[in-house]
Amino acid sequence: MNRTMDMHEFNKERKTVLASWSTGKEVDLKEAFQFHQKMPKRKICSIKLQEALDQRELLLQPRAGVALVNDHIRLLVYLQDYADLLPTTIDAYTRQNRYGEAQKGIERSEQAQRSLLNGFPAVNHGVQSCRRIVEALDKPVEVRHGTPDARLLAEITLAGGFTSYEGGGISYNIPYAKKVPLERSIHDWQYVDRLVGLYEEHGCSINREPFGPLSGTLVPPCISHTVTIIEGLLALEQGVKSLSIGYGQDGNLIQDIAAMRALKKSAKKYFAKMGYTDYQLSTVFHQWMGGFPEQEAQAFSVISWGGLVASLAGATKVIVKTPHEAMGIPTKEANRDGLLATRQSIQMVSDLSPLNTPLIEREEEIIMEETACLMNAVIRLGHGNVALGAVRAFEAGVLDVPFAPSQSNAGKVLPIRDNDGAVRLFDIGNMPLSDDLIAYHKEKIAERARQEKREPSFQMVIDDIYAVSKGRLVGRPK
Repeated sequence: MNRTMDMHEFNKERKTVLASWSTGKEVDLKEAFQFHQKMPKRKICSIKLQEALDQRELLLQPRAGVALVNDHIRLLVYLQDYADLLPTTIDAYTRQNRYGEAQKGIERSEQAQRSLLNGFPAVNHGVQSCRRIVEALDKPVEVRHGTPDARLLAEITLAGGFTSYEGGGISYNIPYAKKVPLERSIHDWQYVDRLVGLYEEHGCSINREPFGPLSGTLVPPCISHTVTIIEGLLALEQGVKSLSIGYGQDGNLIQDIAAMRALKKSAKKYFAKMGYTDYQLSTVFHQWMGGFPEQEAQAFSVISWGGLVASLAGATKVIVKTPHEAMGIPTKEANRDGLLATRQSIQMVSDLSPLNTPLIEREEEIIMEETACLMNAVIRLGHGNVALGAVRAFEAGVLDVPFAPSQSNAGKVLPIRDNDGAVRLFDIGNMPLSDDLIAYHKEKIAERARQEKREPSFQMVIDDIYAVSKGRLVGRPK
């Protein structure tokens, strides 16, 4: 499964992909390569990321997308004064390849003169409309979505001039879909990565970003790190050269800093182990993905905390939330305010030296040991083939994403916070952690239980899920 796609096989499949919706006929790869080759450097995501890496700067990117082209352009033109990188968030119908319903959403939005979709239906609008967006902006634009089968979306948006593409065959299946076979989504994303590889071969740099947060709810770093590394390996095999690997904020300062550092080290370790050396590697920190407080003032505190941690963790990019997270789709002003709050918190710690404490170093070691246990098991199960190993690992529960809906996911792992708010494993399911690591988790949970004078239980897990929306990190009993 993990081999560079044969071009005869790819081109045969590509005919079917492009024929699946009318706008597929607009894609002309040769002409698309020429369009990218003429693109100003300021609009190319990998160049912007490399500048940030060289200068140790932290780039800000929001999420944003509306149904109609002109409205979407106005939204992004407004946001580019506050953001460093721009998004195009795709609507829910397109994410499920339901283009007919997306078209109805466009028509209803035109009648209502406001967006009635929760994102931009890029496939329906087609290549030329995507180019109108890119040409209207002065900064790079990334496609952000949540699509198990993102092949046609990739064809349309890359030909349209977008220079970064988020997602992967695991991260955009297990947390997002119920019945999509993992083998199918991994294959479909190998197609996406082979397409990106073709752009690279023609001098067109396209950044790829596996989705780090997964289900976004108390995900232990070792699980998200392992998935991200697997998706990175799958992308590199197909010719991807610019990778942004991400992590979703868990909330504990020590653990989040350690997790970001461990992610980059572990990724480099396994990329080298599997023979990949020619790539650009940047990191992405996603601000809190769980429940948000309803009060805007409290939400700003959560957002600012995320910006501060992203800076201290040395991330290359931070995905910024808004004070409207608890209420639904944010306004452009709410997006702006989230960006302003984040930038202020970043600037206030920008002159600090990197934090190096024994607690951070120990946590980093723990996360790297856990990730090694999982990655080594994946490689072993696949006999060196990480795509096959990933499928078998999920079948066996060796990989298991908390609170994910997929039928490919065992759903046995239960996370919980320890007494300091770090995410630990209440139930490890079938994950092959060492006895020492299992004992470490049990003791950290026991510390909290003693503090709260109650037995470790599923009620603690429930309390932790809702804690931030109620103004705390750890779900303490009242």
